[in-house]
Amino acid sequence: MTEFQSTHLFTLDELCSLTETSKRTVRYYIQSGLVNRPIGQKRAAYYTEVHLEQLLFINKWQKAGLSLDRIGELLKQQAEPEDLLPRKKTGEIEIWSHLTIDQGVELHIEPSQAGLDSEQVRKLYTAIMSLYMQLKN
Repeated sequence: MTEFQSTHLFTLDELCSLTETSKRTVRYYIQSGLVNRPIGQKRAAYYTEVHLEQLLFINKWQKAGLSLDRIGELLKQQAEPEDLLPRKKTGEIEIWSHLTIDQGVELHIEPSQAGLDSEQVRKLYTAIMSLYMQLKN
């Protein structure tokens, strides 16, 4: 199967709807080389599952805090980010912080992996609690 062969073909509107990404953003990603160009041009252009996977990959890692430059590197390496993270060793000890925000709402964080010091973790918890209370009210 070539890069552009697919069982599902999408219009730009469908692709945007599936990935919750604006048309403008998709076009920016294409122009930046993060997403492959569509097949065809203008109104006849269509997108494949490869495009869908690329956008979902970008969205996932942007939400995790990675920059577009770093995401581009990952896409070029064609490796899953989990493969690039250090592997945990047997017997390794981690200290996780756990915040119960409300019934069914919890936050788990490992500060050293997140690159946060204890003061930044406190600020994060305070901000999340404040935002959660605003949403509830």
